[in-house]
Amino acid sequence: MHVLGLSGGRDSAALAVWMRDHRPDIDVRYFFTDTGKELPEVYDYLGRLEGFLGKTIEMLNPGRDFDFWLAEYGHFLPSPRTRWCTRQLKIQPFQKWLKPHLDAGVEVHSYVAIRADEPSRSGMIATHPNMHVHFPLREAGLDKASVIGLLENSGLGLPDYYRWRSRSGCTFCFYQQKIEWVRLMREHPDAFEEAKRYEKSAIEHGSPFTWTQNESLEELARPERVAEIERNHEERKAQALARRMPNSLRARITDRTVEQMLADEDSGCLVCHK
Repeated sequence: MHVLGLSGGRDSAALAVWMRDHRPDIDVRYFFTDTGKELPEVYDYLGRLEGFLGKTIEMLNPGRDFDFWLAEYGHFLPSPRTRWCTRQLKIQPFQKWLKPHLDAGVEVHSYVAIRADEPSRSGMIATHPNMHVHFPLREAGLDKASVIGLLENSGLGLPDYYRWRSRSGCTFCFYQQKIEWVRLMREHPDAFEEAKRYEKSAIEHGSPFTWTQNESLEELARPERVAEIERNHEERKAQALARRMPNSLRARITDRTVEQMLADEDSGCLVCHK
């Protein structure tokens, strides 16, 4: 049994395309673990990818949604230090899906989208003797530029949310940059308001966390604060561009390139964003 998890993001999509083109001998089962709180653009891209691959993407539903687990955790929001959302809504449904196969003696090969330019990332570690984890992008020497080129050359392109956001994942992912919260407020105001409601309830229940560090979304949404965030972001972009050594052989630096440089400076969740 061969499985490949899709996040709705760039790297896992590129891995799916690479497997189709380079390992047509393998019957890969593609899956997506649906939290029910994904960006609309993620579902759109999965539909495009499904058509491109000519195969159904299996949707793993955790059965108990974000609201259930939020109540179980005392209405405390997940955070980089307490990532219960990843564990309960991503990892456990995947493990539950595979368990009957592994226990029956089936050899499971899981393909993970870690690139060659990510030496410090290890991916999900196999915890069962019948589980084998592979990193085709790394083994093929494909870095970020190669992944983007692969998707563009295939005609599939990048997910639409990369226009305003650097990663896939839930609408209220706590790994978002503050500028991305501002953009979420503009691109999907209903999702932003839902995130505010979750945060308000969590604070009322004594949660020590807000979605973004050191301020609530109510505070972040104030016009003067939005202007400050946008100004700070432009300054960070200018600094990132200045740090990048000029190289005539390097591809032209675009605004999207600089945005991704800033995103790469921040940590992220490998399970959700790849």
